[in-house]
Amino acid sequence: MPEVKIDNEIYIAENGENLKDVLIKAGKTVPHICGGMGTCKKCVVYVNGKKELSCQYKVTSNISVGIPEDENITSETGIKEKGNLTENLCFCLDIGTTTLALALVSLDEKKIIEVKTATNPQRSFGADVMSRITYCQKNGVTELQEVLIKEINKMLASFEIKETEKLFVAGNTTMLHLFFGVDCSSLGVAPYTPVFLNSRVENADALKIEGVKKVISLPSISAFVGADLVAGLNFVGKPKKEKFNLLLDLGTNAEIVLFSENAVYCTSAAAGPCFEGANISAGMSAVNGAIYAYSDNSIKVIGNTLPKGICGTGLIDIVACLLENKKIDETGFMKAEEIEIANGVFLEQNDVRQYQLAKSAVYSGIVALLKEKTVEFENIEKFYISGGFSSKINIENAVKTGLFPAELKEKCLAINNSSLLGTVKYACESNSLSGYIENAEYIDLSQSEAFSNEFLKNMNFLW
Repeated sequence: MPEVKIDNEIYIAENGENLKDVLIKAGKTVPHICGGMGTCKKCVVYVNGKKELSCQYKVTSNISVGIPEDENITSETGIKEKGNLTENLCFCLDIGTTTLALALVSLDEKKIIEVKTATNPQRSFGADVMSRITYCQKNGVTELQEVLIKEINKMLASFEIKETEKLFVAGNTTMLHLFFGVDCSSLGVAPYTPVFLNSRVENADALKIEGVKKVISLPSISAFVGADLVAGLNFVGKPKKEKFNLLLDLGTNAEIVLFSENAVYCTSAAAGPCFEGANISAGMSAVNGAIYAYSDNSIKVIGNTLPKGICGTGLIDIVACLLENKKIDETGFMKAEEIEIANGVFLEQNDVRQYQLAKSAVYSGIVALLKEKTVEFENIEKFYISGGFSSKINIENAVKTGLFPAELKEKCLAINNSSLLGTVKYACESNSLSGYIENAEYIDLSQSEAFSNEFLKNMNFLW
């Protein structure tokens, strides 16, 4: 059987085995954003010095593999006020599909002491929830859980705290299944039935988590509206009487919650992974070298380095700028085959089409949910936007490109990580979440005529 040399270690592969699978078994974090379909072209490695896509390379002989240096995805939590080390401490963890955020919390002061973030290592199995569910269906849950727990233990150890009593955890429904080592295969096929939705309490030893004694997860609402949204609702609180608020968790799967004092209406829209850099020719995650803000006279790059590609917020700005300059027409057609955004960084026609699909899904999901519940825009008090890149999003450009309704422009309020903040609030106050769960109603947009009509109508740029 062929030998694969990685970082001076030898791994044995089956003859003809996919190099992606060898890397996963070796515990090497190489992003397979498209789930190994060969479409995102983000899993470049060097095989005997030559560039190859690891998901497309078959190992048939002895090889040496070089892996480009992996960088953590930039994730801002927005925490400014910090507490002190006191006697009563706990940890709070948000398991995002893309990033992990772990907070050390003083229960005495009810404040966050410190937050650390890391890239979710499950990106080796695919950027979005569905690719990980597919992997689980084919290979089981063990590998997905092991890489996640390993990274969480690494984060816990970095705080240099001997041991705390509790770790509170939130995440979407799939992420919580994988965290607890529960097969999530049923979430990938109709009728999309979760194995559990309730809060779970387990001994940390059983999960092989080090540095805490007990693990407590927040409850979820449905297969597509998880504990991260429940935590977000807990953080923002309820609107005034006879008013509604909107909470949008913007990512590969856009989760939308419309809520009032007594009602909670939830839905989700498949925005696709373009906001994570997948399916975009020069797309990349929010790491050093990614263009995150763009205008005619300014390009802002993460890490203040030379631009290497475009992340989600940069894509929104670029499309808005090209629309304004009439280099893209209202149908999304580009007159040129490609447009150079920065030295060596280009936008292509298919990139615009991918953005049109994503922005229409988000916009139409919001509008369809309001129509389903006969709620007018003027009845919305605040529009909260959460997610990995909410702090960097240009609201005006998001509205201009049709990502958000113009009627909500002045009501937008970005929250870096409502899931983590809501989990911290729950840990400190032990407040009941039952009102959000018991009053929740899930609206399936796949069965919504309003969504279908809006999706087709909003594919074009109508500014």
